[in-house]
Amino acid sequence: MRNPILFSIIILFLFSCNKDKYTTIPQLKYKSVNTKALHRGQILQFTLSFTDAEGDLTDSIFVQKIVKPCSAGNGSFTQRYKIPQFPSGKNQSGDIVVTYSYNDVNPLCTPRNDTAVFKFVLRDKALNKSDTAVSDQIIIYN
Repeated sequence: MRNPILFSIIILFLFSCNKDKYTTIPQLKYKSVNTKALHRGQILQFTLSFTDAEGDLTDSIFVQKIVKPCSAGNGSFTQRYKIPQFPSGKNQSGDIVVTYSYNDVNPLCTPRNDTAVFKFVLRDKALNKSDTAVSDQIIIYN
């Protein structure tokens, strides 16, 4: 009876270790933001971590700003954000910092402050897309 239980524990341990391995599909995780309350004259910096088995990421990360009560083009946006080139190779990992000035994300939806979330997606040259990384809520003061 002990052997099947011990065997099950070992199998479970081996499968749990695989989740941190590099995969063909890029992995993207939201790490932090420098402020959750953006005022005039400040910058907004998101830090994201990535891994990719082939190291063949494209030159951009896709960013979507979502302000709930707004329609697209009136405070919300979807755009490509250029990332710096880095040496390609197997099992790439690192951080990506996405930076916006207040004017890039200023509140346009209402005369009051906007509450926004930002979504990020990476794609590699084989057109594999990462899961969407979502930021904390950011209040953009008018």
